[in-house]
Amino acid sequence: MPSITTLALASIPILLAAVVYQVGVPEAREIVNLLPPFLALRILENVFSEIHCYESVQTLSDELPSANCFSVANGKFTGVFAHTMGPMGKEMPDGHVIPGLWDGHGHLMQYGELLHSADLFGAESMDEVKQRLVDYKTSHPEAGTSAQWLRGVGWDQANFGGRWPLAPDLEIGENFKDQYVMLDRVDVHCVWVSNKVLDLLPSPLPDVPGGEIPARGVFCDNSIDIVAKYYPKPGKESRSKFLKDAMLNLNKLGIVGMHDAGVFPSELELYKELIQDEDWTLRVYAMLECETRNTFCPGDASKFHTADGKLHVQSVKLFADGALGSWGSAMLEPYSDKPESSGSLLVNATALTKLAIDWSAAGFQVNIHAIGDLANKLAIDAFIAAYDLLCPDATHQQCQTRHRFRIEHAQIIHPDQQKQMFEIGIIPSIQPTHATSDMPYAESRLGKTRTAEEAYRMRSLLPLRPILGSDFPVEPASILEGIYAAITRRSPRTGLDAGGGEEGWYPEETLTLKEALRGFTLNPAHGAFLEGKAGVIKQGAYADWVVLDEPLENLEVESLRTATVKETWVGGKRVYKRPEPEDSFNIWKVLPTP
Repeated sequence: MPSITTLALASIPILLAAVVYQVGVPEAREIVNLLPPFLALRILENVFSEIHCYESVQTLSDELPSANCFSVANGKFTGVFAHTMGPMGKEMPDGHVIPGLWDGHGHLMQYGELLHSADLFGAESMDEVKQRLVDYKTSHPEAGTSAQWLRGVGWDQANFGGRWPLAPDLEIGENFKDQYVMLDRVDVHCVWVSNKVLDLLPSPLPDVPGGEIPARGVFCDNSIDIVAKYYPKPGKESRSKFLKDAMLNLNKLGIVGMHDAGVFPSELELYKELIQDEDWTLRVYAMLECETRNTFCPGDASKFHTADGKLHVQSVKLFADGALGSWGSAMLEPYSDKPESSGSLLVNATALTKLAIDWSAAGFQVNIHAIGDLANKLAIDAFIAAYDLLCPDATHQQCQTRHRFRIEHAQIIHPDQQKQMFEIGIIPSIQPTHATSDMPYAESRLGKTRTAEEAYRMRSLLPLRPILGSDFPVEPASILEGIYAAITRRSPRTGLDAGGGEEGWYPEETLTLKEALRGFTLNPAHGAFLEGKAGVIKQGAYADWVVLDEPLENLEVESLRTATVKETWVGGKRVYKRPEPEDSFNIWKVLPTP
């Protein structure tokens, strides 16, 4: 019969495990960390079913900023630990961990559709666009019919000598004639269509407020609706494939979640159906967009959250203006390179204000697409009107703290509106790669003074906890490229600034690595009411993390342009592993408690 002393010693792990259960991991951590690794792990195996250890873990949590191990159960982190040795005294497995990355503004369905469309990004001439279309048609002979139009995205008239493309330009030769073609501009605010598509449209073409038809075959902003009415939308099977392929590609980039900036009610229904599948591997914070843009449609979709945190619906997306590249951003003063135009509003100020009031009164967070300084002013005015009704007994700042209204893009903001944003705390959702993509022409559009004082602010907006994103598929979805653009203000494609140098475009607006990482983790969590759940490794948060080959802070800045992730985990499940010559496994498991 064992002695009393033996029984007492043997019971220590179980007793300490009970303490962990009763008082919680954060309070018990100091006790556990004082013990030898083998004994600590023995304790933890009485509590947790799975523990993961790595060379380093950057948690972004104030409780324990750096660690080596964490425990996971039921899709959440249940503990974080700083031990120097792995199980039974072995060295830690290879790999360095950061919290799962979030893109604060992207388009999931459109990204999936791009993967099944002609890629025109970076095409430097009309001839190159035509060759890419011919190549795509050769490998996709089914595309181009009346039932399945040939789709593509990425053209830019700046690469055609500044000339807008025309429908006849798509009559490319004997093997590419009479095709149904619709191609999105690089900013997806214009489409370029073929003669066969034009033949479907009414004549004369209607005049659409907030829209422009700058050339025969090109439709911008609200005028796109003229064409969209005739577009044969992909069926459920195709759309399901778009979504799953998009998620897989995003997981490869270390992306565990994204803010889906404009999801139609019909798409949300498909999301809710597919979310039940094991291969739904992405967290989505969806912004509702009515089937008819800039309308109030609360009956078409309601607020919704899945128990596992994979889908959240509690915000709406409104549109104030178009894009800078096509002179569609609504400006207070005319464009420097097109003085006859100040851009265009997609909705008038009165309607935008009413929409913000109606949607916020219905319990939705209001997110407004605003690029030009006039659009940003009207977005802020709409927010203020909503605050007055939502919170009659509170300040605008207090009301904003509760409701977290956002400006999507917040690209060109007059100093007066910048001051308002700071006074109120309005959240800017910005895309670092937009600055580096637009820098070749932004100053010619806006002039030096307006560019210097208003455009593409990042560091200036830092106190507002800006949400960083890419706006994929408009820009590449790689967050590492986004971090590069944020900390260098240089193009991830070339490594150079607008003048071909390495100083960076308006380098005073650069962020530090830590600030940029927060912009793709903690700040999107805050902007989606998910603080403490997403973008951090701590007890109670979603068990989402990314494994890198070396600590992020050790990477050479230039290597961010081409770096890849080693593994991506969502809800404690590995959803991506980079193929390697040696199939090493970066996880060790402790058997669940009997």
